Formats: sequence, C-alpha cells, structure tokens
Amino acid sequence: MRCPFCSHDNSQVKDSRPSEDGTSIRRRRQCEDCGARFTTFERVQLRELNVVKSGSRREPFDRTKLDRSIAIACRKRPVPQERIDRLVSSIQRQVETSGESEIDSARIGGMVMDGLKALDPVAYIRFASVYKDFREAKDFEEFAGSVSEAGRE
Repeated sequence: MRCPFCSHDNSQVKDSRPSEDGTSIRRRRQCEDCGARFTTFERVQLRELNVVKSGSRREPFDRTKLDRSIAIACRKRPVPQERIDRLVSSIQRQVETSGESEIDSARIGGMVMDGLKALDPVAYIRFASVYKDFREAKDFEEFAGSVSEAGRE
C-alpha cells in the first residue's frame, strides 16, 4: 500500500480488525520509509457495478459518492455518523446482491429516500428536494406537508 505522505510503495500492517458495522476490515499501517501511520479500509466487491444515469449514461458505482450525498442531507442534524455508515452499507449490500451488473440511479435514489425517511425527516426532505428536482417553493411546501401529515399518522 502506497504511503499517502511520502508515496513510498511499501507499508507494514500493524493492526487489523473488522469495522464497527462488520462490512469491512480496518487496517492500521506504518510506512517503511517515513514511519508515518495511516488507516485503510478493505471492502468486498462482488462484481463491477455500473449506475445507469439519465440519458443512458453509465458510470461505476461509487460508495463514497453515495456516502457524501447522504452526509450532505444529514448535515447539522442529530444523526450519528455510524447510522449514516450503516445506511450506506445497507444500500451498497442491496445493490451488490441484486444480481444485476447495472442499476438505475433512480432505484438507488429510492433506496436512499426510504432510508432517510426512517432516519431523519429533515434529511429526507433535503435529499428529496434535489432528487425530485423541486422547481418552485410550492413543490417544496407540498412535499414537506405530505411528510408532516405522514408523521402525524
């Protein structure tokens, strides 16, 4: 593993353990050249997955992009990082075990919406405003109203 500090090609693994959610291996490494320590994570990748975007454009599935979009929706909300990590891992597991090599971006968006709905109503509305492409304040009002009505039931 290349050192992120000095770019030396070799490092030693000092400690390995499963991550908190059990979906990856956390490895603590030390560079053989400069002695700097850093952490890496290993995850199982079952197959190459492509996301089919609008206009039939394809791009590789990117867990960090999914994590970043959920984290943005949850910004300044009382949602612990481990809950976000579990949601991202759950969505990734669903996508990987679907048996398909391509998945529609709208399907992933729906999974995120379902997960955020259970996680935090404000994060759910924030994500929906981008995902559903609200054009006017009226669109936002109607959606937020439907969320608050569902919460009362």
